Amino acid sequence: MISTNPFDTFDADGDTLHEECGVFVVWGTETAAAAVALGLHALQHRGQEAAGITSFDGKWFHSHRAVGHVAGNFDEDRIIRQLPGEAACGHVRYSTTGESGLRNVQPLYADLATGGFAVAHNGNISNAMALRHDLVKHGAIFQSTSDTETIIHLVATSEYKLLLDKFIDALKQVEGAYSLVCLTPEGMIGCRDPLGIRPLVMGKLGDSYIFASETVALDVVGAEFVRQVEPGELVVVNDAGIKSHRPFAPHAPRPCIFEHVYFSRPDSIVDGISVYSVRKEIGAQLAIESPVDVDLVIPVPDSGVPAAIGYAQQSGIPFELGIIRSHYVGRTFIQPGDKVRHLGVKLKHNANKSLIEGKKIVLIDDSIVRGTTSTKIVEMMREAGAKEVHMRIASPPTTHSCFYGVDTPEREKLLAAKMDVEHMREYIEADSLAFLSIDGLYRAMGEEGRNDAHPQRCDACFSGQYPTTLTDHDEKAGKADLPLLAERVK
Repeated sequence: MISTNPFDTFDADGDTLHEECGVFVVWGTETAAAAVALGLHALQHRGQEAAGITSFDGKWFHSHRAVGHVAGNFDEDRIIRQLPGEAACGHVRYSTTGESGLRNVQPLYADLATGGFAVAHNGNISNAMALRHDLVKHGAIFQSTSDTETIIHLVATSEYKLLLDKFIDALKQVEGAYSLVCLTPEGMIGCRDPLGIRPLVMGKLGDSYIFASETVALDVVGAEFVRQVEPGELVVVNDAGIKSHRPFAPHAPRPCIFEHVYFSRPDSIVDGISVYSVRKEIGAQLAIESPVDVDLVIPVPDSGVPAAIGYAQQSGIPFELGIIRSHYVGRTFIQPGDKVRHLGVKLKHNANKSLIEGKKIVLIDDSIVRGTTSTKIVEMMREAGAKEVHMRIASPPTTHSCFYGVDTPEREKLLAAKMDVEHMREYIEADSLAFLSIDGLYRAMGEEGRNDAHPQRCDACFSGQYPTTLTDHDEKAGKADLPLLAERVK
């Protein structure tokens, strides 16, 4: 079983932002479940707590869901043989503060009046608690604490006759962010919320079609990228072909900007742009905005590597691997307790002392969340003999929580929400600290800068400007978190 995410930075203190899921569905190929398992392998970085696959053999639906990684749960022939059919839907999940039991592992499945219905979801329904309250009041019985189940109940209780109409009716009642893939006897469905906050792409494998969270999943199964599912678009694929629907009023898209900073794999294409190229350009912009006189540019592995390359190329300062990462130590190894936790950090990342000793260095990382990780990195560099330790962050300060399917701490636990940059520098004990400006981030993506009147992307984690209403959060402000809001399970 794979023990670490090669695209993740270290997480001993819960000090890393996590995407909460990846989705993959295919219609019309032999051993569809095997293709889904491969696709989920490529999306493992989007969710490492649990995985599930539901297949359809033309008559019956079959499901296997498990806690843990795709490897170890879906790499045996006997498991794939239990998932027959030429259509299958899969999901990888990251759980946050809520429970991570099987009842929340997706795809979720229900037998509706229209037939079987399996759904997998990336995002967060920000009025799920309000909807759930009304549904329960009218007799709905929930089997999970996932907001995704709210969609199933809305579909089941819709008064429309056709499944597609029921589904659209359900979506028109929800707010927030979602990329949904569904499997039904009539075909598969892929859709995005009207703002396109969460990503979803379409590919073709022979005569079969695929929806997936990222293009890298298409690459792994040998599929051809067709196009992204557009914001507000609902695409139905079945044996009769493909049909696109646009049931929502048009909106200016607001895709998540952090997909380019951290969440997506660097070998993916998001919104038509190479993630790797953007991250290198982010590093170049950071070097232009916040130069520093040092001997070496050192990435915090692995997420800081592309930005560090861009910083080094722009500044002319040598790029070196001053922190060596072990890919064989999982988070389950690191136990509570400050002493053991600190040892766990050193097992996962170790300073390249012979390179660092006596040098002035600049560390490049993608973000600072709580600040505990950055503090340990700086301390590690000083213990290795660094003469000066500077830090540059390849994104603006993370000042606000995400309510759109990303695991971020409550705002009061975000370091940038409590301190200005100078106080953050003192907290992590660096010689200097600087963040990329929000305009610099947009420039790295090919824009002239941020349009403050009409932002081109969802950047609420940096700006606090949320593109949708947040019913559950607003109604419960000041009260204890409810399970759905605390968990934000996708």
